[in-house]
Amino acid sequence: MSSSAPSDVALIRADIRRRKHRDLWFGALGVLALAFALLTVVTLFANMLIDGWARLTPEFLSSFPSRRAGQAGILSAWVGSLLVMLVTAGVAVPLGVAAGIWLEEYAPKHWITDIIEININNLAGVPSIIYGLLALGLFVYTFGLGQSIRTAGLTLALLILPMIIVATREAIRGIPQSIREGAYALGATRWQMVRHHILPYSMPGIFTGVIIGMARAIGETAPIITIGALTFIAFLPPAPLVGTPPFVNFEWLAAPFTVMPIQIFNWTSRPEAAFQQNAAAASVILVAMTLTMNGLAIWLRYRLRKNLKW
Repeated sequence: MSSSAPSDVALIRADIRRRKHRDLWFGALGVLALAFALLTVVTLFANMLIDGWARLTPEFLSSFPSRRAGQAGILSAWVGSLLVMLVTAGVAVPLGVAAGIWLEEYAPKHWITDIIEININNLAGVPSIIYGLLALGLFVYTFGLGQSIRTAGLTLALLILPMIIVATREAIRGIPQSIREGAYALGATRWQMVRHHILPYSMPGIFTGVIIGMARAIGETAPIITIGALTFIAFLPPAPLVGTPPFVNFEWLAAPFTVMPIQIFNWTSRPEAAFQQNAAAASVILVAMTLTMNGLAIWLRYRLRKNLKW
């Protein structure tokens, strides 16, 4: 019995060494994969930046598209993108957060809610072109909203709605059950518990999901093309805010539009090298807008988590 004990210890130590070596190789492989992915992204972005650097001027941002590449700009495209994102956020955020709260805090646990949850998870993986076809039949033809900013905003809101619902539910699940029990022990109703405890404490995760969803929506092309976005537009929609009462103008919701991905697609489809340069410059600006949104998500998450006191 005593003679076999040293051999067993040696076998265990050899097995531990083999496992450590495997962990080391797996970690090195992960670092190499990450480095390759980052190098690819940096290379592509650097290539775009080099190609479009000469066109990154204030005039490029303040000029309308033109058939002459040297005079073309992205004014109508970035304004259209911002207005479409305004509609998208105004529709998707309240509905997504409310649906997430209902599913997590109010919905009874039975087969109907199970079906709803399965469908929400499945909708998050549906190709974006399907949402474009749905919006074309529902918003454009059935409801008669036309090929307008509101149609584009509603389409992208449907696209990111499952992401916001899932992010809201995950943020709520991360809150300790003791928070709920303490609120109920002090006599709070369910709505008071959700309003004063659950929602504020889950806000960092919700904001992160919202901004990531918006960052995806701003770069979508397929559903916007499907509902009829213009590839060339040399005017701006009416201003949302006016100087006379009631100071709010909703005519811009029915205006035709274009967005940054459509403008980039239009320029890349042309054979002239000057239009390719414009497309590279517009791509750099679109990437910068997306990175800004993601950076805002990180900052909001850090700021809100810093102020949390459990």
